[in-house]
Amino acid sequence: MHADRRYDIAGLDLVDSEYVVEQALVRNKYKAMDPRGNVVIRGEQKMFKMKEEFPFVDGDGNEVFTVKAGGIIDVAGNYVLTDAQTGEDLVILDNDYSIFQDTWTIRDAETEAKLAEINSRGGAVTVARNVLPFGEWIPHKYEITDQSGSHVGNIDGEFSPKDRYTITIDDASDVPKEPVIAAAMVIDAIQGN
Repeated sequence: MHADRRYDIAGLDLVDSEYVVEQALVRNKYKAMDPRGNVVIRGEQKMFKMKEEFPFVDGDGNEVFTVKAGGIIDVAGNYVLTDAQTGEDLVILDNDYSIFQDTWTIRDAETEAKLAEINSRGGAVTVARNVLPFGEWIPHKYEITDQSGSHVGNIDGEFSPKDRYTITIDDASDVPKEPVIAAAMVIDAIQGN
C-alpha cells in the first residue's frame, strides 16, 4: 500500500527515506539534502509579513510549495501548505502548543482528516528547550506517526551552532512523505528552534 498520491507536491519527488535539514546560522532559512548531499528543497521565512509565510523551491530554484499561517502571529494555530504549481491547498499543519509536548497534526486541507502527527519525545527535554536560557541549543527529537498512532519515522536534531537534523521515514505507506518533510522544516522555523 502506498500513501495517497493526491498529497504529492507537483515538481517535487522525494523518494529517499532520509533527508538532512540545515538551518542557516542567522535567519529562518533552510535546505534539505538527500543522502547523496544534493539539495532537494530550499526555503526561508518571508520577513515583515503580517502572516508567517514560508516559500520553498526545489534544488534548481523552481517554486514548489508555500506554507502560510492562518492568522497573524499564529504560534499555536494552522498553517496551510499550498502547491505552487497547481495552486491547490494540500494539507494543514495544525499546532497544539504546550510547554510539555509539541504536537503537530498534518490534516487534509479539504476534509481536515488526520493524515499524520509529529510529537516531541520527552517532556523534560521539551520543557528545557522552552524555558531554559539557551534551551534552543538542546537538539530536538520528534516521532512521526500515522493517523492511527503507529510509528512512521523520526526527526533527530544534532548539537550544533545552527540547527541540523535528520528526518527518517521508516514506513511512508500510510502518510504523505512530502508534506511531512515540509512540516519538519516549518516546525523548526515557527518554534524558533
